Amino acid sequence: MTRFEEFYGCFLDITKGAQGRFERQDWEAVQEAGVERIRLYDQHVKKTVQAIRDQHGHARFSASELKSIKQAFNDLLIKQTNPEIAESFYNSVYRRLFRHKNIYANNLYVHRFISCRSATQTASYCQSYHTRLSELDSTLSHIIEKLGLSVPFCHLSQDVAYVRRYLEEVAPAVFAQQELQIDVINSLFFRNKGAYLIARIQCNNMTLPFILPILHHKHGGLYIDTLILSYDDASILFSFSRAYFMVWCPEAAPLVQFLRPLLPSKADHEIYSAIGCQKHGKTEFYRDFLQQLHQSRDQFVLAPGIKGMVMSVFTLPSFNIVFKIIKDKFTPPKVINHETVRAKYKLVKQHDRVGRMADTMQFTNFELPLDRISPELLEELQKVAPSQLTITEHTLIIHHLYTERRMTPLNLYLEQASEQARIQVLDEYANAIKQLATANIFPGDMLFKNFGVTRHNRVIFYDYDEISYMTECHFRDIPKARYPEDAFSAEPWYSVAENDIFPEEFATFLLSSPKIRDAFNLEHHDLFTADYWRGLQDKITNGQFGDVFPYSQQQRFHVRYG
Repeated sequence: MTRFEEFYGCFLDITKGAQGRFERQDWEAVQEAGVERIRLYDQHVKKTVQAIRDQHGHARFSASELKSIKQAFNDLLIKQTNPEIAESFYNSVYRRLFRHKNIYANNLYVHRFISCRSATQTASYCQSYHTRLSELDSTLSHIIEKLGLSVPFCHLSQDVAYVRRYLEEVAPAVFAQQELQIDVINSLFFRNKGAYLIARIQCNNMTLPFILPILHHKHGGLYIDTLILSYDDASILFSFSRAYFMVWCPEAAPLVQFLRPLLPSKADHEIYSAIGCQKHGKTEFYRDFLQQLHQSRDQFVLAPGIKGMVMSVFTLPSFNIVFKIIKDKFTPPKVINHETVRAKYKLVKQHDRVGRMADTMQFTNFELPLDRISPELLEELQKVAPSQLTITEHTLIIHHLYTERRMTPLNLYLEQASEQARIQVLDEYANAIKQLATANIFPGDMLFKNFGVTRHNRVIFYDYDEISYMTECHFRDIPKARYPEDAFSAEPWYSVAENDIFPEEFATFLLSSPKIRDAFNLEHHDLFTADYWRGLQDKITNGQFGDVFPYSQQQRFHVRYG
């Protein structure tokens, strides 16, 4: 338990520095801290495993020894402030110690040993305020001042007036004459270039999210950018396609309990991950998966869409997740190897996903009931990835597996979309590419099949085998043809190096369909010019981080009321 507490103390130390980094506008340090905090867990698990091996040597643990060790840990969990996170840490150490082999459920915390705390224990995390709409300005000003930010607001009185005005416009009958209760989490949530005051507003038996994004003004000082008041917008803010928040949480479970009713469409594993406890999020996901297996009868099948050149993808129709396994051999012209693919997925895990790349979970020796695997899927997996499989009498074991949230492949969405929906989703697609680029990510293969559409109609990138940093790319204009015949040649008349990219070629494979070409917004044709990409590279090289907002431009107060 001491090793776990050492890990969580380091986790909190990095998290505690988030406010200072935000106040200093040290965006490079923000990115570095995010990566460092993600790496902490594996570093401490590795140190713990090594300490056990140093102490125990190469002798095998007996069944009675393992039972005694777990019982002793159970006793420590009773007094532990983060028992659920500690259970996951124990699981990780155990699995790493035994190299993910000979794993028995009785020796692990497959199910919780400590039940969840009651909602009353969230009191230390939040403060409640009772007010009316006519008094809201002064109440909000008091709440903001209590945050203790060292950077002053430009026009706080104007900002809180905008918040009140927004409430008056969206639900005047609800908020006008009733007493309001606002429950505010005491600590700000930090991510990228923003700080978020997370709260809920209760009125007349109705509870809604009440979230205020706080940003730096380009001329100095802070301002409230908008009010997030809907469940859908709150869900987008906490999306699986975004970097994890930095929020002070000495005890994670009460914070998750506070957030749960504000994010009714999200499972606990997503909420834990969103606040940076992604390894415990993995544990919660696996528990959800086991429950889904128990309560369903459908079979695992190949995922709809074009088969991947690198990954084989399957799903359980009743479970909103896809499972991805790396093929043994890649379909030409792919020339990468397994190690490269794993490195790309690790890059995405640790990078700022700016709301445009799906988070993944990686599993070793993942077990599936053999009778739930459709014959077609089993045949496909045995054909393309036999080295990744072990089949026993009742179980299919996949040695290396990734999971992602299931989305509608963009190419399938476009086939069925109305003209208006097609225009909107292609605008989303172009914005996704641009926002990835501002975060120093070049997706590589930009075909529609490598992007998905969420239930909020957001476009998310999910195929990472060709991903690279923008700063590693060499964006070039296609040289003019030497002779007229060059234009009709099957081979280029110019030299092409490994990292050379010719944006003019994007239009050839993206806009081949007249419907797609007509729907593609004119404002996005800059994607097909090398100058556009080189300009983004210059900004990245100069340390300029682009602004990516987890809500629409129309929601921002300066657009709505400016």
